[in-house]
Amino acid sequence: MTAYRNAMQLGDWIVTTDNSGGIGEKMDDLVAVPDQITARFAARVALLEQWAAGAEPAAVLLHNFSGDASWDRYCEGIRDVFDEIGAAMPPISGSSETNMSMRQSAVAVTLLGKQTVESSESTGDWYTYGTPLSGEEVLTKGSEIASLTVLDEARRSGLIQRLWPVGSSGILAEWRAITEDPNRLVTSPLDGTCSAGPSTVVLLQMDSEKRAEAKHHFGSLLHPLK
Repeated sequence: MTAYRNAMQLGDWIVTTDNSGGIGEKMDDLVAVPDQITARFAARVALLEQWAAGAEPAAVLLHNFSGDASWDRYCEGIRDVFDEIGAAMPPISGSSETNMSMRQSAVAVTLLGKQTVESSESTGDWYTYGTPLSGEEVLTKGSEIASLTVLDEARRSGLIQRLWPVGSSGILAEWRAITEDPNRLVTSPLDGTCSAGPSTVVLLQMDSEKRAEAKHHFGSLLHPLK
């Protein structure tokens, strides 16, 4: 098995990031949502990538290209993510583009974290938790999104061995990255090629003996991968 590929490791530090463009409150944005929601989902992806790399966030860098007026709203969105898991908000720093007025919103959220669990070989059954969603679906089908609270409880209790977020490439592409086999196939009740947007679905590895406990903890959004 490979370590999580979307994280950069610098000694004990792990760096993860996610960005959004054309999503926000500007007139020319392709998806119209509050800036707070845009930042919340970007921070969500970066946090899941921290967990996938065995790290805990210690600081946030906010890259704001939408203007000064968006800064506080973006910070509130990031705060929402840490409130969701009942964690203290890490310190935030960053920069806003104020010299040029952008016609569309653009933002990036970078998390710097300390690695607490090193990547290692593990065995167990693989599952998906959540539903692949993107665009407007993310706003209208919130009950199908993998819960950060549920995931945090599972990883802290030792229920899950590994966590691997799924993004725009879809379940099948991430499965092939995990197995390091570009031709590997997988059977799932979910669409394996559908974009999961801001990691609305994640891959989880768990001990086969904990199957009943996992089903109880994650509920109907948990599906086996075969």
